[in-house]
Amino acid sequence: MMAEADESGFSLMSLEDELTCSICLSTFDCPVTIPCGHNFCQNCLLATWKDSYSCPQCRTLFATRPELKKNTVLSTVVETFRVRSYKTEGAVPSKPEKKKRHVIRCDTCMEAEAAQTCLTCMASFCEEHLRPHRENPIFRLHQLASPVGDLMERICTDHHKLMELFCTQHQRPICSLCLQQVHKGCSFTSPEEQRSKKEMDLREKLVFLDGKLSKNESVISQMRAMQNKLRESAIHRKSALSAGYQQMRDMMTKEEGDALKAVDKEVETGEVKIRGLISKFSENVDNIGKAKEEILCLLGQSQTLAFLQTSFNLPQAVTYDPYSPRITLESKKVVQVEAFALTLKNYLTEILKQPVEARIPKLIGGERAASASGHSPTSLGTYQEFEPNIPPVTPRFPRSHSPAPLAKPAPKKKPQKLAKNPSLTTESSPGNKKLGKSMENLQEFGVKEKPRGRPVAAEKNEVTETTDIPSEISSAEKRSDLMKYGTVLNFDQRTAHKRIELSENFTKATVSDEHTNYSDCPERFAVCSQVLASKGFSAGRHYWEVRLSSNNFIGIGLAYSSIDRKGPTSRLGRNSKSWCVEWFNVKLSAWHNSTEAVLVNPNPKRVGVLLDCEEGKATFYNVADRAYPFHSFSFQSAEAVYPAFWIFSSGSYITLCKLQ
Repeated sequence: MMAEADESGFSLMSLEDELTCSICLSTFDCPVTIPCGHNFCQNCLLATWKDSYSCPQCRTLFATRPELKKNTVLSTVVETFRVRSYKTEGAVPSKPEKKKRHVIRCDTCMEAEAAQTCLTCMASFCEEHLRPHRENPIFRLHQLASPVGDLMERICTDHHKLMELFCTQHQRPICSLCLQQVHKGCSFTSPEEQRSKKEMDLREKLVFLDGKLSKNESVISQMRAMQNKLRESAIHRKSALSAGYQQMRDMMTKEEGDALKAVDKEVETGEVKIRGLISKFSENVDNIGKAKEEILCLLGQSQTLAFLQTSFNLPQAVTYDPYSPRITLESKKVVQVEAFALTLKNYLTEILKQPVEARIPKLIGGERAASASGHSPTSLGTYQEFEPNIPPVTPRFPRSHSPAPLAKPAPKKKPQKLAKNPSLTTESSPGNKKLGKSMENLQEFGVKEKPRGRPVAAEKNEVTETTDIPSEISSAEKRSDLMKYGTVLNFDQRTAHKRIELSENFTKATVSDEHTNYSDCPERFAVCSQVLASKGFSAGRHYWEVRLSSNNFIGIGLAYSSIDRKGPTSRLGRNSKSWCVEWFNVKLSAWHNSTEAVLVNPNPKRVGVLLDCEEGKATFYNVADRAYPFHSFSFQSAEAVYPAFWIFSSGSYITLCKLQ
């Protein structure tokens, strides 16, 4: 057994190099392990980690500071190694002595531990020798206290009496004679009362410090939340910007393809014409050559009589003078395409030279200048038109369309005159249309001012392209005909997502990144920031209007009460139980059953909805001085439908309008 112990000790002593920290070159002290597997003393490792976090041995770099945990197994081995090394050297490490508790002895027997100290007798007593003070009435007036170590500290050095008073003016303990002499006239109290006051003062300071600490921690928490909010906001902003620029790149790519196709088509037309002329002139060359050979043959005739009797006529080919046609790529279409590309490039170059804050005013100024110069609103992207009919998407949603154009002009005279105005027609060059669409998309990013001429264009569209309005309404642009179906709505707090805050008597819904303290209930939307109205409809006609804070990341629609509230398909229009028109970045779309129909965006500030439960139709209007329909849904009245709303962008809100 002894030999085995010696061998074990020898094997452990041979591991001294393995138990040495590579930084301090000493035996490990509180060893810790980092992710790469190497061990170091905790203090040594922390001393090397200043600006970056890397392994001092293998140089592995860590992105964040690794969590350090004590290597308990290695600590045990190191401790065993130390003990055995000390035994080998003939010395055992002395353990630190525990601090001895100071024991106050009885002044009578000098052996037993004192139970209390008599401040009158100025002595400490154990339980046995304290009995006279407890039982004899003579000692009843003596003042007993917890054991006091050095009683001389309570004796006045001037009068050799117990300092049983405390001078509050000089903040020091005094005896009764001090109060009659040096401290005569000073305010005084007992040490216990002074201690109580001091303890109260310290506790008040402790409460004050706790309040300050809590406030600082709260501010730090708010700033961290603000930091996270900034990062999330940056992600959303970058996503929106990327989507917008990608759309512009897609439009430019399509425009480039169309321009190249126009050039290719022009080249093909010219080549066809050239090939036809080459074929024609080659045939003429062959005919002329044959005529030349025939003449040479006649000239070789030796018989005069036979020569004179022959006849020869020139071929018809000699009547055609050959010419080289002037075929170039200077056709009107190619020139316009090239001019448009150059103009657009110069325009964007001039815009991008400006600081960011000056670009939007320059866009607005250029738009007004083009309008004043007589260009059609279409060329500036301000023309508003209705979405054409789109085919059915599902059996339960047989028709999703916007009002179709009229086959004949409306009977009103004034709109007919407007329709004949060349500045309001939809016929324009492809370049102008593309520039108009580009300007529309740029305006979506921040231009809030309405362009000139827009109400006129909207009025023209309203008159010539609004046949799918309910038959009971004789003129869609008259709000008075819609207002007779007006209804009062409120938001249902039970359905509001926790990001949505309801205010103004449940008529305003605002979305933020902070969650509202709503109670959990089955009706509440848990995934998408949506809310339903408190009232549903299954019969009759009903009309309401909502005011939008912006035309971005907002949806307005209808939903059955059985719509999913918790799952990923609970978003409006992404299931068979809801319909919505949705503004997402610069795009307006109609959604139902996860099928999207892209619409022309009228950029409304107020949207009206007419629900006709009898016909199973919901029509959406851009409400200004009149109501302009821009989309309609058809549905089956299987159950009551509720007005539904989706708000995503932080700070955006929807307000249910009071109809007057």
